[in-house]
Amino acid sequence: MKTKILLLFLAFAVTSGAALAASRTVTLDVQNMTCAVCPITVKKALEHVSGVQQVKVDYENKTATVQFDDTTATADKLTEATKTAGYPSSIKKENK
Repeated sequence: MKTKILLLFLAFAVTSGAALAASRTVTLDVQNMTCAVCPITVKKALEHVSGVQQVKVDYENKTATVQFDDTTATADKLTEATKTAGYPSSIKKENK
């Protein structure tokens, strides 16, 4: 009986955590994009961050818009990924 209650509690905890997960979108100002190949490098760097669902890089405006699972990825992980690739970035605006 105790085992069943424990399993029920664990099942509830797991499903309630999934319910709290949300898709978040953030726009980054990206530095050092000076040629047409730069957005490809930025996009690939961001896509390698676990939890990233979609990336759109705008070369003309020097921005990257990233949709991600906020239980896996964070804005800090995204900016770290672009920095590591040679393109420091900062959060421009955040949309929910």
